[in-house]
Amino acid sequence: MNVRKFTTASAALVAVTLVLAGCGASQKAEDSAANNPTTAAATGSEATGSGATGSGAAGSSAANGASGSAAPAGAACTGRSNDSAPDPTGLTLALVPSGDAKKLVETVKPLEEALTQRLGIPVKGVITQDYQAAVEAIGSDQAQIGMLPSLQMSQACDRYGAVPALQTQRAGKSSYAAQFFTNNPDKYCADKPVKGENGMLYCNGTEGGTGPAGLDSLPKIKGATVSLLQAASPAGYIFPVAALKAAGIDADTDITVKQVGANDASVLAVYNGDAEVGTSYWDARSVVAKDTPDVGTKVVVFALTNEIPNDGVSLSANLSKTWQDKIATAMKDYAKTPEGVQALTDIYQITGLVDADPVALSKTQQVAASIGLG
Repeated sequence: MNVRKFTTASAALVAVTLVLAGCGASQKAEDSAANNPTTAAATGSEATGSGATGSGAAGSSAANGASGSAAPAGAACTGRSNDSAPDPTGLTLALVPSGDAKKLVETVKPLEEALTQRLGIPVKGVITQDYQAAVEAIGSDQAQIGMLPSLQMSQACDRYGAVPALQTQRAGKSSYAAQFFTNNPDKYCADKPVKGENGMLYCNGTEGGTGPAGLDSLPKIKGATVSLLQAASPAGYIFPVAALKAAGIDADTDITVKQVGANDASVLAVYNGDAEVGTSYWDARSVVAKDTPDVGTKVVVFALTNEIPNDGVSLSANLSKTWQDKIATAMKDYAKTPEGVQALTDIYQITGLVDADPVALSKTQQVAASIGLG
């Protein structure tokens, strides 16, 4: 099986350990090592980035003559390329787990196969332990393609020159809102919950999915138990915590945080009564609806944050501009086919890919900075 798993021991670049995604392993990977119950065994070898163009050292693109330069202070980073790099003989695609990584292992296969066919070299998918491990994998040339959230796309560009090449679209949009949801709608809904097009319940004008909406209900969260993702998550932490701060609520002192590892886990924490309020991207309830069909009535969305730039695709600075363009074109073309739409929908509910907007992507960094995250 092609799909493997990256882990990282700290924010600083370390060797990336591979965990095979087969051999009967559980593979229920989450966005945080503390929430990861995977039972797969480590192979004992370090990732070599099979087919990688660089040496595997962080910042090696600069040493190898990468073209371009870092963006000036205050400007959006656009990345660079290494036009003296040899053509790659294989590529590694890194993905972050936004839900059940075992399912992601299976759903990424069609994308692997399509890119392998279109590019003429093997493309292997890997699932990283968390968001930051994906950034370090790109920086160390352990992976040359990364499907990353907006914050990590900007970080990979700032730190390692990775090109923010593509942004995803969902229902024709290149942005989305984070949502607050509850199992206690009487407390948080100023109106009667209504069914959205998906049959799930919404209140306070949130059924359209475009933020902001319902934010005047956030002061009621004070004193509640709230499920939040790790601090690197735009929808599960950064934008919700910024919204709470604007409402006068300190996430460190005014609420009890139940940290969860993924968006579906946040929904389930509220569904199961482990938290009164939860956060995720809009509308993560659909991910768990198959196994918990009443989630849309037991868990009600009551507020939406400001719009968040969509996730996208970053490309290693160790690739030549020619290969960066080849990969981006192959992914965009595949996303226009029926089978491509199905494959990308299965991976991250993606319905299209367009050229990235680095300025829009930098919005997540600005919001992160507003709550004290570097």
